[in-house]
Amino acid sequence: MWRSVASNALTLFIFVLIGLAGLLAWGRQEYLGNGPLTQAVCVRVERGASLSAVSRNLQEQGAISDARIFRIGANYSGKAQGLKFGSYLVPEQASMAQILDLLTQGGASTCGREVNYRIGVAKAEIVLRELDPANNRYVEVVKFDPAAEAAPQPYVDAALEGDLRWQITLAEGVTSWMVVESLKRAEFLDGTVDAVPPEGSLAPDGYVVEKGMSRAELLAEMQAKQSATLAELWASRAEGLPYDTPEEALIMASIVEKETGIAEERKRVASVFINRLNQSMRLQTDPTVIYGLTKGEGVLGRGLRQSELRRATPYNTYLIDGLPPTPIANPGRLSIEAALNPETTDFLYFVADGTGGHVFAKTLAEHNANVAKWRAIEAQQTTPQP
Repeated sequence: MWRSVASNALTLFIFVLIGLAGLLAWGRQEYLGNGPLTQAVCVRVERGASLSAVSRNLQEQGAISDARIFRIGANYSGKAQGLKFGSYLVPEQASMAQILDLLTQGGASTCGREVNYRIGVAKAEIVLRELDPANNRYVEVVKFDPAAEAAPQPYVDAALEGDLRWQITLAEGVTSWMVVESLKRAEFLDGTVDAVPPEGSLAPDGYVVEKGMSRAELLAEMQAKQSATLAELWASRAEGLPYDTPEEALIMASIVEKETGIAEERKRVASVFINRLNQSMRLQTDPTVIYGLTKGEGVLGRGLRQSELRRATPYNTYLIDGLPPTPIANPGRLSIEAALNPETTDFLYFVADGTGGHVFAKTLAEHNANVAKWRAIEAQQTTPQP
């Protein structure tokens, strides 16, 4: 009898072991195998969130098949206490092990929301965007001009999120005054600005910032970047340029920046002004005249009057010889490169061609013919259509 009981017990024990082994194999497969996601999702880990709360959230979002297995795997791997606050993009079919790695490695959030404060020539605007995990592209949530309207509620709510990413983007050709005035309205920054940085000294680019960053520190970063860019490009400049210092090249770059928004034209536009300087011709460029009137504090918003073209200022290149005394905006890298490595041409004139670009001429007669064509295009554009 006892022999039969022992035999049955042994058989039961073997079946239990087989069952446990099968259960472990199944759990291991569930933990390491492809997950159930058919498209990527954004998973947010709240600050101080427990492993239980995170695993339940993952199961509710369909990222994992079983929250208990995820917790067991996290404990077994020693990562149960390593969850990092933030928002993370979990790709389709990600295994539990891969998801746990994403949530414990830390670093910058890979999805969620971001704010981009775009400082342009005419105005600045704050854009709140959110990543759409389905196509891994950001979609606009809300956009507003902080100088003209109150912050909308979606932005106010998002600004409270600890893992919200912040960026400031300077457009090419923006003036230093505009940058400072815009930064003053950036409520997510801190500190005061004692003085407007010299015109041309700020590098147009995108800057990743932290909430509460000092405005003065950010401006110093922009200046350091522009200084490094100018030094790098000055070292590889072409021979025979009609300016002797990097500062003069920066003035030329700012003029090129304001004359054309087409990257492919910049070196050709620079060649026109360099040819004029080499022939002791006045630059005769409207953007410098406008800067002499506005001092870079806003846009003129209309065409120049004849009286303004005759008004004597240090920036009126219809009246002064050579370059104006300072840059007239903050030029980008491409315009600095154009000023230091221009095309080799015989062009002395250019005028708009009606397509957003310009047509160039070697002689005044050719230029006058091009101007006449442009005037006809202008008249046609302003004539009311029946």
